[in-house]
Amino acid sequence: MHLGLAVLGVAMSWASPAQDAGDFKPAPTNVYGSQYPRVSADSRVQFQLVAPAARTVQVEMWGHPKMDLAKGADGTWTLTTPPVVPGFHYYNFWVDGMKANDLGSHAFFGALYDASGIEVPEKGVDYYLPRNVPHGQVREHWYRSSVTGAWRRAMVYTPPGYDTKNTRYPVLYLQHGAGEDETGWSRQGRANFIMDNLIAEGRAVPMILVMDNDYATRAGSVDVDTNKLPKDPEARNRSIHELADTFGDVVTRDLIPSIDSSFRTLTDRDHRALAGLSMGGMLAVPLALRHPDRFSYLGIFSSAPIEFFGGQLDIDTKKDFYGAFADPAAFAKRFHLLWLGIGTEEEPFIHDPALHFHAALDKAGIAHRFYQSPGTAHEWLTWRRDLHEFAPLLFRDKR
Repeated sequence: MHLGLAVLGVAMSWASPAQDAGDFKPAPTNVYGSQYPRVSADSRVQFQLVAPAARTVQVEMWGHPKMDLAKGADGTWTLTTPPVVPGFHYYNFWVDGMKANDLGSHAFFGALYDASGIEVPEKGVDYYLPRNVPHGQVREHWYRSSVTGAWRRAMVYTPPGYDTKNTRYPVLYLQHGAGEDETGWSRQGRANFIMDNLIAEGRAVPMILVMDNDYATRAGSVDVDTNKLPKDPEARNRSIHELADTFGDVVTRDLIPSIDSSFRTLTDRDHRALAGLSMGGMLAVPLALRHPDRFSYLGIFSSAPIEFFGGQLDIDTKKDFYGAFADPAAFAKRFHLLWLGIGTEEEPFIHDPALHFHAALDKAGIAHRFYQSPGTAHEWLTWRRDLHEFAPLLFRDKR
């Protein structure tokens, strides 16, 4: 699995055409008053850009080839796409070869920069939308890291009623993927609405979500660029391990103590979970397996963390992963849940290692849950579904 492509190359497939095209309406991700981009009832998208002096205009929905817009007599460029898979998609314009954001759409941090994004509504699905239920809050939590020597920001979801009750809550540490940041899970992923709705339905235990930034560099060191990792296997391995080790130290030495001192948390391992998507999942695995005294639930979304352990598909469960899988009975005592999720349409370099990892765990007799999101690729709809399925399994018998 290539770290740099784990999130930056979000794959998007075209959906099957629907019978009823319906009317086009402004996308819910548009800025106030903007009529474009627009989405039809059958999930087609209309893009528009006013650029009279431009010679060429294209739109690139990430993971899909660039598409040409047609120029009108008034200098307005337009395009209507085939139906696309519902959910959130990053995109950008190319104007005479220069990449540009769409000023009609909100921007989302997705490739180490703010990029345009569009939400294509999913018919009959509202588990990640705001409903008429009690709502929690997403707060900014700033803390000083002794590891990086800098201030860091984590986004923290507190469940409905947090400010009116004297209750302590379990905590799920939830990590983003490569190219994204700590805002991804609440902005693109709609994690707060997913949790609000699950809690209101009685399907999930009220819990705190902590969404920190995956990137961490030790004070005085040079940043590890995950998009330009060394080609030499040994140098590449050192870079990956340095990123994981530094992030792990930030979480265990700085983040967890800061969260436990600032929020009403249940501080034992039975009430602490860790999960991540793509690169965040790869980082979560060594962190959890090396600290079973801190975490007892582990979720891996669209990530087979084989690259951290040499990058080979053949996994030796007796030796790899710090020997955590050598004794299935001992692992089951240490971890209440190991959960793997993947989209059925993921690119092979992600999908195949994930299936190998699942098969290796099965062969070794390691108890785990495996979920495949139907029809989705390496995209936020996959990870919304992951969280929707994963969260109800946490802390049920640990209150």
